[in-house]
Amino acid sequence: MKYIYLLACVSVLTLAGCKKDFLDRSPLDAYSNSSLWTSRQDVTAALNGCYSGWELGDNIVYNDCMTDNGYDQFPWEGYETLASGYATPTDYGIGRWDYTTVQRCNWFLDNVDKTPSTALSDELKASMKGEVRFLRAYQYFIMSQVYGDVPLVLHELSPAEANTVSRTPKAAVVQFILDELNAIAPDLPVSYEGTEIGRITRGAALGLKARTELFNEKWADCIATTRQLMTAPFTYSLYPSYSELFRPGNANNEEVMLDVQYLKDDNAAWVLIVLAPNSQGGWSSVSPTQQLLDAYETINGKTISTDAAYNPSQPYNNRDPRLDATIIRPGAMYEGAYFDPYSGTDYYKNNNCSPTGYNVRKFIPQLEDFRGTEYGTDIDNTGLNFIVMRYAEMLLTYAEAKIEAGQIDASVYNAIDAVRQRAGMPVTDQSIYNDQASLRTLVRRERRVELAMEGLRWFDIQRWKIGETVMPGTVTGALLGSVNPDNGNLTLTNERISPVSERVFDTKNYLFPIPQKEIDLNKNLSQNPGY
Repeated sequence: MKYIYLLACVSVLTLAGCKKDFLDRSPLDAYSNSSLWTSRQDVTAALNGCYSGWELGDNIVYNDCMTDNGYDQFPWEGYETLASGYATPTDYGIGRWDYTTVQRCNWFLDNVDKTPSTALSDELKASMKGEVRFLRAYQYFIMSQVYGDVPLVLHELSPAEANTVSRTPKAAVVQFILDELNAIAPDLPVSYEGTEIGRITRGAALGLKARTELFNEKWADCIATTRQLMTAPFTYSLYPSYSELFRPGNANNEEVMLDVQYLKDDNAAWVLIVLAPNSQGGWSSVSPTQQLLDAYETINGKTISTDAAYNPSQPYNNRDPRLDATIIRPGAMYEGAYFDPYSGTDYYKNNNCSPTGYNVRKFIPQLEDFRGTEYGTDIDNTGLNFIVMRYAEMLLTYAEAKIEAGQIDASVYNAIDAVRQRAGMPVTDQSIYNDQASLRTLVRRERRVELAMEGLRWFDIQRWKIGETVMPGTVTGALLGSVNPDNGNLTLTNERISPVSERVFDTKNYLFPIPQKEIDLNKNLSQNPGY
């Protein structure tokens, strides 16, 4: 998929256009449709173009900055405006209003049947349609979660037609998504080989279906869907090493169900530079918070507030291994030196240094992966695939749906414990986590630490309606102190790097504002309450 991606995207964008404004989405054909849809090669190019920008590594990396997991120190990037509760409809970079992909997909689906069966078999055409219908459904999933009611547009629109659309109730959009995913799953391959790897599979369709069902409290349906993914013909399993899971050399492993594919130089990902410490040429745009660090249990399987062995003066000792696999914290060995946010090039008050004293390690555990290798020439030009969906999420999705449905049995513990044990954590203490309320607390914490910095935390805050609890207040960072450069030993005080930011939260913040530029173009679009 990576290796044919760029040429195909150039071809289809010449044919289909790539305007960002909603009213400019009717493709402006450079060639007539009658001449385009005549060969398998042309249809494949059009299909590949629908993948262009369907999801971005940028979103995966930055999304947690809208939550209690992360902080973005650069206001022009827009994420802290959202996180702080002060977003308005005119703010730059608001949300995920993406009808560019929707219109590309509609264009493909409205025209692909013109291709004669001599050029494209019915089976292959159905599979291709399934891929495009998935990409469209994915956009509607994101938009319906972020904005609530959104226009449900299923065919090409002229600019005049686009000016007349109105918002469709979220429930109807969600039902459309579920119906689409259910319909296309049988037409999609279970897997691909060679350069076709990266296309939408049957497992990806069912995974998005399970995620949609979970987010919309369709517990029974979600249990059934995730069970499908746990049995033949699917062979998903947890990758043996959590810390190695995200390295480019381990791409497309047995845990990956869906990812965004990149290729250095041609279709390169630049976004890793926003994660890396200043000492490594990074910008520290995405800074983990103390609130996230405190969510990780101790190695004994207890929270830091319940484990008598936890030492607050040495807070990183004997913690869940996922903490050090996800976050570069004071005293941690990184790129041949002990990370020191208290002095030197990574001093938290310097430009491009993390203002919380923490950087993201996930995605960049070893920068040599991206320096003069087949995966990159540097961290702003890499071929790292960004995972959108993986099997660990499905195990936790199954467990959560079972808990919420009141169906607590051994399979719930087995699913959670598989994720915990892969990370090096002990199995669940069933003497503590033995009813719906306690298991709900556990599975929510597991989702937070397992999927940290992977772009799902905002959706969890939204659907659990915990924003009023976790979002307001002061964003804090690491304890102040010093790092011994010879051995990484920490001498810490009782003071924290604080305040990093002050945030508020109102119920309106569970939805983003509809971008004002869209309302200015189309008076039929209403604004979300409170904006």
